[in-house]
Amino acid sequence: MNAKVKVARLSIVSNTFLIILKIVVGLLSGSVSIISEAIHSSMDLIAALIAFFSVKVSDNPPDSRHPYGHGKVENISGVIEAILIFIAAIWIITEAVKKLLCEEIVLDVIWLGSSVMLISAIVNTLVSRKLYKVARETKSVALEADALHLKTDVYTSAGVAVGLGLIFITGIKWLDPFVAILVALFIIKESYSLLRRAFTPLLDTAWGEDEIEDLERRLNQMEVNYHDLRTRVAGNYRFVDIHVEIPEDESVGNAHSYCDMIEDKLNSLYDNITVTIHVEPQLKR
Repeated sequence: MNAKVKVARLSIVSNTFLIILKIVVGLLSGSVSIISEAIHSSMDLIAALIAFFSVKVSDNPPDSRHPYGHGKVENISGVIEAILIFIAAIWIITEAVKKLLCEEIVLDVIWLGSSVMLISAIVNTLVSRKLYKVARETKSVALEADALHLKTDVYTSAGVAVGLGLIFITGIKWLDPFVAILVALFIIKESYSLLRRAFTPLLDTAWGEDEIEDLERRLNQMEVNYHDLRTRVAGNYRFVDIHVEIPEDESVGNAHSYCDMIEDKLNSLYDNITVTIHVEPQLKR
């Protein structure tokens, strides 16, 4: 089992534990903000399950039906996760507005609710850091999306804990649905950010500017004469298409060896990279 699958499984376990905890305490306390957090964690669990299966699929080698690999599965996973988060946020706002306008707000065992939210924030901080670490190492979009979910949970859980603490001090119970709405608005912002990052590579977006500059610098260091450099991203895979100029009187064998040298060097510098080289004659001037 590779590192991506292991950390994705950890996210599933932690989310399941927190959902059960939040639902029980939310029902005991009558806090809509805690119940909204339980719903948020439920979306996180679905997202974690999607991430778990997507990282397993994305690491499968190319086959006859998918000759360029399965990397974009992670981007599709990220898009689905972002939509799920958005739906959860709308539901939270709807329930909170009902509480503000139509229903009597009854809260009990506030100290227990605050404690659970703090526990949730601590657990999600630890798990999200682990997810981010592996996501950066493997360039996994799915794990980055999962880490973003948990990072959002950290802020929202802390916000709910503070809100419940203020209710305990001031006795102003409408702060509970008000905090739930603030939590939901924050979730919507994060879901939009995630959706943009996950969806854009599905359109074969180029590498980032810094990455392209680094690639060009590496090629110049190898003294490669090139043009028409193109790059694209698919999940945690990187693709490079490049036209390389070679003296027109060079043999096919030497040209092939030269291209192999370029590919081997780039493979040693970048993870999960596929290089396609088109050879053109370098006309004598």
